[in-house]
Parts: sequence; C-alpha cells; structure tokens
Amino acid sequence: MSKPADPGITNMSETQPLSDSHSDAAEPAVKLSCKHVWKVFGKDVQSLFTADGHFDQMALDGGEYISAVSDASFDVYEGEIFVIMGLSGSGKSTLLRCMTRLIEPSAGEIFFESQDLMKASESELIDLRRHKMGMVFQHFALLPNRTVLGNVALPLEVQGISRGLREQRALEVIELVGLDGRERYYPRELSGGQQQRVGIARSLAAEPDVWFLDEPFSALDPLIRREMQDEFMRLQNVLHKSIIFITHDFEEAIRLADRIAIMKDGAIIQIGTPEQLVLNPATDYVEEFTQGIPRAKVLSVEALMRDVDDDEFSGVVQAGAAIETQLDMILNADRGAVFAVHNEHAETIGALTREVVVDLLATTPRKS
Repeated sequence: MSKPADPGITNMSETQPLSDSHSDAAEPAVKLSCKHVWKVFGKDVQSLFTADGHFDQMALDGGEYISAVSDASFDVYEGEIFVIMGLSGSGKSTLLRCMTRLIEPSAGEIFFESQDLMKASESELIDLRRHKMGMVFQHFALLPNRTVLGNVALPLEVQGISRGLREQRALEVIELVGLDGRERYYPRELSGGQQQRVGIARSLAAEPDVWFLDEPFSALDPLIRREMQDEFMRLQNVLHKSIIFITHDFEEAIRLADRIAIMKDGAIIQIGTPEQLVLNPATDYVEEFTQGIPRAKVLSVEALMRDVDDDEFSGVVQAGAAIETQLDMILNADRGAVFAVHNEHAETIGALTREVVVDLLATTPRKS
C-alpha cells in the first residue's frame, strides 16, 4: 500500500517513495493528522508558545521543562498500519495519548476525519472514544469478576446497547479473535495470549474507525508474541482498520508496518516504509535500528527490480512480495536467470535478476 509523503513536515526526514512508476491508484484518505504537536511538562508551559504555535526555544532549553513530544507532524491514512517506535522514554506512548487527548497536548493541531480534536468538547471526545476509537494497551486491564463475554461486551454496555444485541456482537468478535468456546471463562482461567485476545476483542467490539495499540504484545513470551503478531495481521486483512501501533521492537515494526515513525527524545527522526528506513536511514540513530535485520526479509521485489530489456524470463515474481519469500525459486535457478516482475494485475512492470538477489544476501549491513 503506497502512501503519499506527509505535507509540511519540518522536524523529520520523510523518505520519498522508492518507486512511483506503474501506479495510478488514488491517494488514500487521511484518517488522522497531527500537525506540530508538543507535550511539555513543567511550570507555566503555555508561556513557551505563541497563539500561532511558535515556541521560545531558549526558554525551553533554559528552563526546568521536559519535552516529551517535540513538534510531531504526520498523517495516518485509511487502512494503514502506522507504527511509532523508539526506545523507552522516547515519547511514543505520550504521543499516542495526545492523539486521543487522554493527555492534553501543550500545542499543535490534531484532526480526526477532518474534525479538530483540540476544539472538541469533553462530551464529544467521550463519544469519539466510545464509538470511533479502539484502544489496546500493554497491560490487559481485564475485569477479573467478568467472563470473557462480559469483558468484551463492556464497551457496548457503556454505549447503552441492550444486553441481547451487545452479547451477540461480543460473541461475533470473540469468534473473530479465535476464542469461541471460552465465552464463559474468567481471565484467571486464560493464558497470557488468550487474555490479550480478550483485550483486542473488547477494543473491536464497538467497531472503531481507528485502532490504537500501545505495545500490546510486549508482556508476552516470544512464541506467544509471534503468534499474536500473526493473529493481528490476520485481523487486519479482514478488517482493514486504520491503526497506530506503538513498539520498541524494530523487527516487530517491520513485520507489521506500512510505514514507521522513529522517535528519539520526543522528536520524530524519520518516517518511511520499512524498505526506505533500511535502504536510506536518515541518521546514525535510525541506522542502528536497521543493523542486523536481514535485507531479504524487509526488501520487496519491486525495490530491486530493473527495467525490462529484451529478457528471456525464467519465471515470475510478484512486485510486492518480500525477497525472502521468493528465495527458493530464485536461488535454485541457473546463473544469469532473470524473472519477470508482475504487479497485482499480472502485468510485467520490471525484471529481477538472480545476481542482484545473491549480492543482497552477501551484503553485510553497514556499521555506524
């Protein structure tokens, strides 16, 4: 899913698309937009900012302030998985809470489907959170005295939906996340992965337009975490939600994301697809995250293809497929083999040589 570059970004490196040829798809709609968002902790924070959003950098640097989010600007598109990642203390969770105004931003603009959230009343915000925003956090926060069914149906109960309708919807979502048959279980009777599935089901029960997930799998064991990532991708293939996903794990980010925003010390350093971040890290800090990541896992066929030049093809590969998924066929071909690269319409848009893939596998990630 190709996204246009975010407009008006001044505080980060926004990598341009690797290839904009062969694409005539309409630009996706913007679901959520942040423009110059700040969250500063300290006394008399508002004195740092003027009415037009400018700030006093000298006062910020010289005073007893903590800038948790610094001038963050980006768009999240319809149906996109937008991952915000960084180390602990980088500001990613604070930024997520600013997007929903669970934490009040110090300055900036936030638009949800063109509605200015900074001007929304408390009742309007509550209504948005109940009906259009789904949230999943690292700690499951399940009610121990309620069954799986009761926990999942809770958001609908808060909305005032009748018991019969809310339980019917809850049962549908419970089946969607693979917990059918456990409706009457209590949280203590479930494994960690199953408890997280309950949390996911509960967040989906109200059919939110945007799904916010704050390190939802970080408390799970590695094998269960991988299983939950698979489940997450399966759900996204079914539901096509607009998703903001927080993580500190770059491998998790590249596995799940359409685009990734990397944060450091409250600022967004770079935004791009996993391919763009690996091929063109804007800073040494970004490059550190990409070291050790197998290029074949991240890069797509399209990233390595060249123009067609009277080639005889040994086979066909899909433009959007990861190189890793095509390795058996490519490496088992003869030396000099060339493969036709097809788009989703089975049109040949380029050529991929066996040699360029072999070179990719032999390339050692750059060192800082």
